[in-house]
Amino acid sequence: MSDMIEVKRLAKHFGPIVAVDDVSFTVRRGEVLGFLGPNGAGKSTTMKMITGFLAPSSGTAIVCGADVTRDPIAVKRRIGYLPEGAPAYPDMTSAGFLDFIAHIRGFSGAEARRRVALAVERVDLGDVLYQPIETLSKGFKRRVGLAQALLHDPDVLIMDEPTDGLDPNQKHQVRRLIAEMSADKAIIISTHLLEEVDAVCSRAMIIAHGKLLADGTPGALEARSRYHNAVRLVLAPADQGPAAAAIRLLPGVDEVESLAEAEGDALMIIPLHGSSIIGSVGDLLRNNRWEPTAISVERGRLDDVFRQITTAH
Repeated sequence: MSDMIEVKRLAKHFGPIVAVDDVSFTVRRGEVLGFLGPNGAGKSTTMKMITGFLAPSSGTAIVCGADVTRDPIAVKRRIGYLPEGAPAYPDMTSAGFLDFIAHIRGFSGAEARRRVALAVERVDLGDVLYQPIETLSKGFKRRVGLAQALLHDPDVLIMDEPTDGLDPNQKHQVRRLIAEMSADKAIIISTHLLEEVDAVCSRAMIIAHGKLLADGTPGALEARSRYHNAVRLVLAPADQGPAAAAIRLLPGVDEVESLAEAEGDALMIIPLHGSSIIGSVGDLLRNNRWEPTAISVERGRLDDVFRQITTAH
């Protein structure tokens, strides 16, 4: 894999407000990077600077060898960009808008028609192709925006909340499309949906107050959760209390939480420092002849890590 995107010390100031503060990272071909952060964290501003839609106060981004501060047109040729809100001309039909985008991208005639048809098929726009965009639902407007981003088959895709406004089936379709395209592209998506990171991203970054605070695979970030390697255990009601008392005494156990769940009470056994405790818990259960009705090991919780990181700064 080679670096398709290099972000070098990007910063953006709006008067006294620092929206993005000295952010640097790279994205390789084949990576899907999930960009996470609370509202106002600097995600959209960073994306706009990478794509050349907003000039940085300092620093730069290099996309497929082109520097966005020196040659923004070359950068835009290599990028498919879905901005926040998926803006489009509201009085145009979806077909007319995509034909317009095809010609802006340098296609004409049969090739323009082929490109539009493929983009329409990929995002399933056929039913609304000849409706004015202003009459479409939020989800269909999003899909029109996604179609224009894909139309020229770019090497780099940058998408701001690509599944915003979509129903569960449409979200599944778009996530599957991202996964299919990921092998030969570098993709950045911003999202508020943590399950989306788990579904499509090979890597995740957390940004808050304009600063990059964490960068790793979803699994590596989940491992920072206090629930990493925690054991969820369901026992017969008569065994819950004695088992909880005994488990608290095991080495490596930090805390035992009682959970009231729809199917009955459960125990969440939280390890010290994310260590593996399933073996010692299993031995204790066997030695006391406590028969669990359910037992599982947690990978960790990305939402827990997200709150921990973004509220600590």
